[in-house]
Amino acid sequence: MGSRVRSDRVAMASVTGMLTAAMGFSMLQLFLLGALGPRIVPDLGMSPAMLGLTTTVGFGMAALLSPMAGRMVDALGPRRCLAALLGLVTVALTLIAAAPAYWVLLLAVGFGGAPQALANPATNKAILAVVPAARRAGVTGTKQSGVQFGAIAAGLPLTALASVAGWRASVWVAAGTAAVAALWVWRTLPADPKRDEQASAAAGFAARPIGAATVGVVPWLTVFSVFLGAGMASINTYLALFGERRLGLSAAAAGMLVAVLGVAGIAGRIGWARVAGRAGVAVVLPAGLGFGSAVSALLLAVAPMVSGLVWVAVVSVGVFGMAGNAVSMVLVIQRAAPGRAGRDSALVSAGFFAGFAVGPPLFGSLVPRIGYSSGWLMVAAEFAVAAGVAAMWAMRDRVHA
Repeated sequence: MGSRVRSDRVAMASVTGMLTAAMGFSMLQLFLLGALGPRIVPDLGMSPAMLGLTTTVGFGMAALLSPMAGRMVDALGPRRCLAALLGLVTVALTLIAAAPAYWVLLLAVGFGGAPQALANPATNKAILAVVPAARRAGVTGTKQSGVQFGAIAAGLPLTALASVAGWRASVWVAAGTAAVAALWVWRTLPADPKRDEQASAAAGFAARPIGAATVGVVPWLTVFSVFLGAGMASINTYLALFGERRLGLSAAAAGMLVAVLGVAGIAGRIGWARVAGRAGVAVVLPAGLGFGSAVSALLLAVAPMVSGLVWVAVVSVGVFGMAGNAVSMVLVIQRAAPGRAGRDSALVSAGFFAGFAVGPPLFGSLVPRIGYSSGWLMVAAEFAVAAGVAAMWAMRDRVHA
């Protein structure tokens, strides 16, 4: 009996690790472009604005492709789609490593929008397929933290490799690792059900009445994610620059702000997702996290006037703001109709990606005129709108429960 329990734990750890890796790889191309930007920009004759455009293209394509990706996951199953995700990452990274000019780089980033679109639908579908219900919230939080682990991998070991062997060698290593991860997926997950079996399961569910509380979460979470994503993307993009230009930090200290944000984000995603697994808690958490994010942005706005406050603000943003998407995915898994987990996850993800595509250009265009403190007030307003949307849904859900 004890050996069976240990075997189950090892199997679950392998699944959790694989899903976390898939989430990290799904956005690795964008993290690498940011981390290796100082080397890539002069090598390809790019301007800083051209590098910034890659982020908008990547998230814009992910938002456009998400609905299609969700339908694909529901039709084909998580094993095939996760293997395809990592195969697409391998191709995108290969294109970046071999890029002779900027247009190839931009093509690769646009191509990389597909694995971003597949990531949440495929990993959520895999959790529903292989993870016991009692452990789903915890596994969801851990795999969502894979995005931050991907950022850390780009910022530390791969950047260190680039300083020794060049940026192209670093990207080639990342591409090879993604190919190995695709094999890991194929060996770890069980075979997907046949397409006709999935279709009949979905049809059987469609014949039954569905309560408003069951289907109503997706549009609300999508709108919540647009505003949450816009605020978080602005902070991710401009935090280091704010620290250096407005607070007078050194380049190293400004970069440390981003690292602290990532570590706090990992803790927030894992911790709050586990809390969301408790009965009834997930319904009210998005509103609370949105409110906490708004307060965090207000702390950033006043940070220039209070020494050291920026570090408190950054930890707070990580704990509250970065956890919002993880809790959204827990809710989707809890409420998804059979046969629709992929599509529901994709629609919520599309909102988050749309916010990421819109937020930084808006912030960057306004800050030269209004200043950073006013810019952070705008971000606080975005978070407040997200909190308001989530609160309205929570009240509506309780009425229909």
